[in-house]
Amino acid sequence: MKKHLLWIVVFLCGAVVMILELVGSRILAPYLGTSIIVWTSLIGVILGCLSLGYWAGGRLADRRPDYSTFSMIILIAGLLIGLDTFTKTYILEWLQKNLSDIQISAPIATFLLFGLPSVLLGMIAPYAVRLKMDDVKHSGETVGNLYAVSTVGSIAGTFLAGYYLIELFGSTKILLMLSLVLVATSMLTAGRGGFVMKSLAALLLMAGLVAVDSYSAVRERAGFVDVDTRYSRIWIYKTLHYATQKPILALVTSPGEIQSAKLLDGSDDLALKYTRYYRLAGHFNPGIRDSLLIGGAGYSFAKDYLKRFAGARMDVVEIDPGMTALARKYFDLVDDSRLSIIHEDGRTFINRASKKYDAIFCDAFTSLYTIPFQLTTRESVMRMYDLLNENGVVLANIISAIDGDEGMFLRAEYRTYKSVFPQVLIFPVADPDDGRLAQNIMLVAIKSDTPPAARSRNRELDEYLGHKWTGDIIQDMPLLTDDLAPVDSYIIKMIRKRQL
Repeated sequence: MKKHLLWIVVFLCGAVVMILELVGSRILAPYLGTSIIVWTSLIGVILGCLSLGYWAGGRLADRRPDYSTFSMIILIAGLLIGLDTFTKTYILEWLQKNLSDIQISAPIATFLLFGLPSVLLGMIAPYAVRLKMDDVKHSGETVGNLYAVSTVGSIAGTFLAGYYLIELFGSTKILLMLSLVLVATSMLTAGRGGFVMKSLAALLLMAGLVAVDSYSAVRERAGFVDVDTRYSRIWIYKTLHYATQKPILALVTSPGEIQSAKLLDGSDDLALKYTRYYRLAGHFNPGIRDSLLIGGAGYSFAKDYLKRFAGARMDVVEIDPGMTALARKYFDLVDDSRLSIIHEDGRTFINRASKKYDAIFCDAFTSLYTIPFQLTTRESVMRMYDLLNENGVVLANIISAIDGDEGMFLRAEYRTYKSVFPQVLIFPVADPDDGRLAQNIMLVAIKSDTPPAARSRNRELDEYLGHKWTGDIIQDMPLLTDDLAPVDSYIIKMIRKRQL
């Protein structure tokens, strides 16, 4: 065992680094989102801390090359990761309240939560090299082999976390498991040194795992659900709608916005106002029989569509099977012969689809009001155009302003759709006259050249038609393409303006 000990330690610590980074994205998500800014901060800060650890570990190993010190580094790294389970909520809530700029708060949050453990984990490989070094003649081989084992461990940790751990255990429990693994590894490397203290730490961590399960069960009974799926961290809880003050059950995957909701007052109407604007599809194409919805979430609109368009069918493309399972459990989604659910990325689906649709509804978001860039580009818009019947229509929910820096994304997306569709209309949901207000905007792209009726005999639809934007839309933004679609950058500018 002693002969292979360092290989095992380096492999495990390499795996822990990548699992910690992936789990870190889930821990930050409810407070900072999962935008490219958050991922940049996670990768950049952790790489920086690992680099510092490589340097510090090499220096310390030359001065004190012994297993006792090596064991203590691993132990402290494990305890710091365990400490994150108790401090993460307080740190992230404080940053959310006091630092509005995500480009500042994201790297600070990453450093405060994962910086020191990453430094210590970075020290492991160079320290192991020093302990493993038998002679200078084979030093290159020793260094190369140990770093290769560490990298293989990182690869294993990446796939293990992404494919299995996050979905099975959730972020808090995984932090405790990583802490327990490192404490156990520390016990293995130091033999009997500090055995009692390390055993106590291991017992406390195991008790923490049990406590996490109990705490989650208590919160769920109290009406708060916190679930990690393969694609998202999802919160479901009862609250009051900010505008109507009606009680709702909300589904949230990123800070600041409710992604889906249902009314709890006995009504079967749509809880979120913007989703009702999807009903305009019946005005622009009265003969709807087959539709496609990209982004199911709580499936609120899918159910409303089946109720309002008698005899019509809908295909829903929802990337996350876990989201669909939650919709079945909490949002009254039931099987229907007219509803087909496909668990796939929206872009890959439209790339290979051949079926023709009368309407395509787009309501897919990643975080912080950001539509997945691959669904915003000219190439994706052209595919949607090809999938529509002669009188087909696309209705896409966008969160943006129209004018100024806050409206850069809307103007880029509008120009992109205009390059493909003969008619593109926009309907601001909250205020049809304020071009600088960041709000839900329903973009309507019509395949036909025939101008649609400006009014409707249906009072509800007529109200929504009255929100049509009649002002100018400046053509100052480049087309969004698969090669260049800086959606996150445009959205960050909007968020900054809103927070000033």
